[in-house]
Amino acid sequence: MTNRRDFLKKAGAATTAAVGATTLAAPAVLGQSKITWRIQTYAGPALAEHVIKPAIDAFNKVANGEMEIKLFTADQLVPTGELFRAMQKGTIDAVQSDEDSMAAPVDVGIFGGYFPFATRYSLDVPVLFNQYGLKEIWEEAYSEVENVTWLSAGSWDPCHFNTTKPIRSLEDLKGLRVYTFPTAGKFLTQFGVVPVSIPYEDAEVAVQTGELDGMAWSGITEDYTVGWADVTKYFLTNNITGAWIGSFFANSERWNEVPPHLQQLFRLCMDSSHYYRQHWYWGGEAKLRVGGTKLELTTIPIEEWAIVEKKAAEYWETIAAKSPRSAKVVKILKEYAAVMNKAGAPYRY
Repeated sequence: MTNRRDFLKKAGAATTAAVGATTLAAPAVLGQSKITWRIQTYAGPALAEHVIKPAIDAFNKVANGEMEIKLFTADQLVPTGELFRAMQKGTIDAVQSDEDSMAAPVDVGIFGGYFPFATRYSLDVPVLFNQYGLKEIWEEAYSEVENVTWLSAGSWDPCHFNTTKPIRSLEDLKGLRVYTFPTAGKFLTQFGVVPVSIPYEDAEVAVQTGELDGMAWSGITEDYTVGWADVTKYFLTNNITGAWIGSFFANSERWNEVPPHLQQLFRLCMDSSHYYRQHWYWGGEAKLRVGGTKLELTTIPIEEWAIVEKKAAEYWETIAAKSPRSAKVVKILKEYAAVMNKAGAPYRY
């Protein structure tokens, strides 16, 4: 009986110690607060469903409660033009946008969005960044910016006109009031286009009220997805450039607070977003040209469109003169174009 009592005392003491150890250890696991981010995209609600939401939903699921990213769409928290500064200050934690739209204070910012004729196809973007050195140039540029970390670039759709008036010649561009990106707009002014800057969500209504004649903002996939095909009549098959260049960015302080495994998870989700857009846009552009019933296709003859391409080449030179880094980017774009042209079909026709 004495031995039995001694055994029970020792067992109870061991159990108490174990419980105590568990109680003390709990805060290290359960006491850690969940990381919560707010990310705002350039895209409106309908478009965000494709260009970012699947990736954010996947991240939140796999993060398993350690981190949650709350997604906000165009102008929901801050106007798109103020996105960069808001992220820099920590008002929002991360951004998906092009540099051009949010006036990023870097010399390479002008190449974000639709830099005239920089690309022909969507696959050009990841190749330029991962094989031709643009990734390293972007990292260098943003290392000079306080409290903003550039994370990854990917491609979106080509830049076409969808309008209420048919465009069949360069003459038809004169006086055309369109919603477009800053750099694309400045380039198009030489052909008589009148760029109009308004909030993304106002563009559709502006067409209906006659304030706008249309958009030079996307490909045909977006026209149908966001409702622009319902208020315009024509789609110009000539494009200003073959793919929009957009990126993911984060407030540096907030990014550095994220554990390495969650940083890697976010990088994987960015890649999944880039991949999704590749097939969604590529398939959608062809399918809607062939089977879409809302927009009539028009084309400017190749020999006339060559004038626009020539002007783009001249424009490149003016941008290259702005900084050594800009000159380096233009040099890469030229080298890449030369390789693609020499390779021939299917790379270039």
